[in-house]
Amino acid sequence: MKLLKTCLIAALAALSFAALAQEAAIRKNLAERLPNLPAIDEVSKTPMPGVFEVRVNQSEIFYTDAEGNYLIQGSMIDTKARVDLTEQRLDKLTAIAFKDLPLKDAFTIVRGNGKRKMAVFEDPNCGYCKRFERDLMKIDNVTVHVFLYPILSADSGEKSRHIWCAKDKGKAFLDWMVRDVTPPAATCDAAAVARNFEFGKKARITGTPTIIFADGTRVPGAIGADRIEKQLAEAKP
Repeated sequence: MKLLKTCLIAALAALSFAALAQEAAIRKNLAERLPNLPAIDEVSKTPMPGVFEVRVNQSEIFYTDAEGNYLIQGSMIDTKARVDLTEQRLDKLTAIAFKDLPLKDAFTIVRGNGKRKMAVFEDPNCGYCKRFERDLMKIDNVTVHVFLYPILSADSGEKSRHIWCAKDKGKAFLDWMVRDVTPPAATCDAAAVARNFEFGKKARITGTPTIIFADGTRVPGAIGADRIEKQLAEAKP
């Protein structure tokens, strides 16, 4: 029994050493052959034999063989389960815990007792965001943390600054999004808007609205009042 245990430990050590050597070879070869490739954050096995995931820039994914001779960019699909494994992996890498949201760079709109929590990234010039806000008006007992996220145009940035610098941010925002009242010109330190843009890039928030519920569930795109109520009911931080 003792001999078997010793052999097992030796075998595991050998496998671990081989995996480390393989990862080192991939890192070395890719760095030498593709000098413009960003620094590799992680190399890991995939469900496909002989294919490895190469992760760069925190959440960019490539695939390679055991020697780094080939580099593939695209989605890996599990055809049996009919699942996009790359998308699953990206969802995991870019998941946002509600507690990690930079709430100091958002403003809040409270309705009713405000007990339920959600956050939303919105561009003032986004038509879908305006539709979403009109549906959100029907929801009670919720605190909404609004992150201004101007990604559509230069004018989006200007409107975001005016809203952020307004005396009553929530009113200026809803006046524009729901009532089509242009936010009055205002100036202040609007660095929060720029920080939202950088945060969104890292979190792969590529469209607006993007909604994040208290349990970390991310919903891209406008959803109706019924769906909002369902998500709020299911969210358990």
